[in-house]
This record gives sequence, structure tokens and C-alpha cells, in this order.
Amino acid sequence: MAKTFSNFYPVILAGGRGTRFWPLSRKRRAKQLLALDGKQTMIQQTVARLLPMAPPSHCWVITNEDLRRAIIRQVPRLRPAQIIAEPVGRNTAPAIGLAAFILLRQNPAAVIGMFPSDHVVADEVRYRELLQKGVAIAAGGENIVVIGVTPTRAETGYGYIEAGAATADGALHVRRFTEKPGTERAAEFLQAGNFYWNSGMFLWSARTLADALREHLPKTAPILEEIAAAFGTSKFSQIFRRLYPKCENVSVDYAILEPRSAKGEELSNIFCLPASFGWNDLGSWTALHEHHIAKQQPQHDNLISGAGAFTLNVEGNYVHAPGKFVALLGVDNLVVVETEDALLITTRGQAQDVGKVVKHLDEKKLHKLV
Repeated sequence: MAKTFSNFYPVILAGGRGTRFWPLSRKRRAKQLLALDGKQTMIQQTVARLLPMAPPSHCWVITNEDLRRAIIRQVPRLRPAQIIAEPVGRNTAPAIGLAAFILLRQNPAAVIGMFPSDHVVADEVRYRELLQKGVAIAAGGENIVVIGVTPTRAETGYGYIEAGAATADGALHVRRFTEKPGTERAAEFLQAGNFYWNSGMFLWSARTLADALREHLPKTAPILEEIAAAFGTSKFSQIFRRLYPKCENVSVDYAILEPRSAKGEELSNIFCLPASFGWNDLGSWTALHEHHIAKQQPQHDNLISGAGAFTLNVEGNYVHAPGKFVALLGVDNLVVVETEDALLITTRGQAQDVGKVVKHLDEKKLHKLV
């Protein structure tokens, strides 16, 4: 059983639209609200695997106004006040920064875990064991802990962490962060053996994060502090809507981690804990297909969701057509996703570009389709 930390506060970032899962993912039914891996939705799974480490009163969600009501319904163990909707998207640094300033006022000893809302974790016991180790490191000083995933391929869609020397407790000093390298460089990272995928999961004390924001985002930090000071009052919503759009639109990686790591691995106090709990971020229909095939290990590699199917001379297809009989003849590596008002047909190799469809629909103001 996981140890509960009295000062541990998981903060789940759930504001994304999940455009690469269109047409199933929409503005008001984004990826994190979908059950892509089992009966629970992605955000329900995220909350469920964290609650053994922290009481529901310590678990927070940062989302947007389109998704807040649905998230409140999906995770009823959390108080609605702990599910905060940004008036506008400003990326991960202001989102997690606001949580840091709010929690610092509530508990000066708070340790924050930042978690995306749409990841898959195969071994939850090992996951929580690693987080326990990370919480202890984060609570022990001005330390930042990042969960790194051992790369299995030369992936260009993830950021990378270059790790240095090991510490006495088994963590690795971080030398630098590299955002989404090209194919050749990603292959070099894979071969080097001391690079990890950046999972987007971080641990730090609220004080460490607040101080880092004051140092690296001096214009945005005072804005977040003013908003946090109003939290819990009748003026919070008004102040939030007025001030939050003034925050810089920047990720926590660019805003804090990269300049902090530039101080050198001995001075930055950034540490990597390599993960071995079976991680996947399900970033596209292709990734979802590969995840289910690997998990189910079927005799063939077609994945069909429908009311029965017939296949002949087909390989590597993903089809989502609920309630319909599916017949596949002589086609390979297709992705077909049908909803009531849209039909996506692409290949597994092209599925990373599905977000471009959503961009086109936004530009054409076809709001009903997004």
C-alpha cells in the first residue's frame, strides 16, 4: 500500500483539447474525458492512481471552462473548488504556477506533483513507489524532480532529459533538457544510453516552484500571486478573468527547467528518476493502436471497434465504428474513426497530422465539428 504524505498535493493539468484524437475528441469532450484504455476515462484513471498517496482534499485539477463541468461529474471525490478553469489557455507554467501560489498560502510545506491528465501507467504500485521517492527528494530542499522514461525508440515527438551522475539515493543529476529533436539526433540520444523521455511529471515544493517563477518569470509571478491571494473570496473569479490573460504563454520546460538546468548539473538541483512502470502518453490514434496491440497480444494486429467484423488480407488497421458491422478487404495500416457527424480516414503513418484538421475547422469557423 502506498504511503500517504500529509504535505503532498497532486496537481493534474487537464486543459488540452487532444486535437490528434479528432473526431472523437472535441472542445467539450477532450481526450482526457474519453475512455481510451478501459472503462474509466483518462482523467479518472489519473486521479484514481494518485489518491492512495494523498487525500481527495489535496488533489487539484487545472482545466478550462469548456471541460470543468464534465470533470466535476467524472471525479466527484474532488470538491468543485479544487477544479479550477483557466479563463484563457496560457500553457503549463502559469497553470502550475497558480497552483503553487495558492498551495503555498494554504500550506508552506506543500510538495506539488504536476501530472498530465492523459497518460497510461501499467504498474501503479511501482509508479507510486517512485513518486514516494520523488516527494521525499522534493521536500528535502530546493529540488526539482522529473520523472524520466527510458526511451525504446528514436522518438521525435518527446522532449529528452540528459542525465549525469547518480546521487546516493539513486536519482540522477540533470544536465539539460532538449525539446523534440530531429530523427538523427533522437537516434544519437537513444544510443548514448543516458537520455530519457521527459514524461511531463514533476515534483517540487510549492516554495521552490514559487521562487523559480519569481526568478525566471518576473512579469508573470506577481500576477499569479495576486490571483492566488483572491482564491476563496467572492472576488476570485473577477480577478482571475482580468489578470490571467496578462500571464506569459509559456511551458514550464521553457520557463523554468531550461534556464535552471543551464546553471550546471551540480548547481541546478534538478534530478531525474528513471521510470520503470510502463508509461504511454497515447499521443495519437497510432499510439493508441500500438498500445492496445502490445497489451492484448492478439494473433493479428488489426484493432476494430464495431458491431462485428469481417477481414480479408488486411494488416495493422485501427477502426472505430461503434454499432456498425465493419468489413476490411485488402487494406493495411489505415485509421478509420467514425462519429455521428464526422469521418476520419488516414494512415497510421499520417495520424500525427490529425490536429491539422482541427486547425482547418477552427479557421473555417466550423464550430460544431470541433
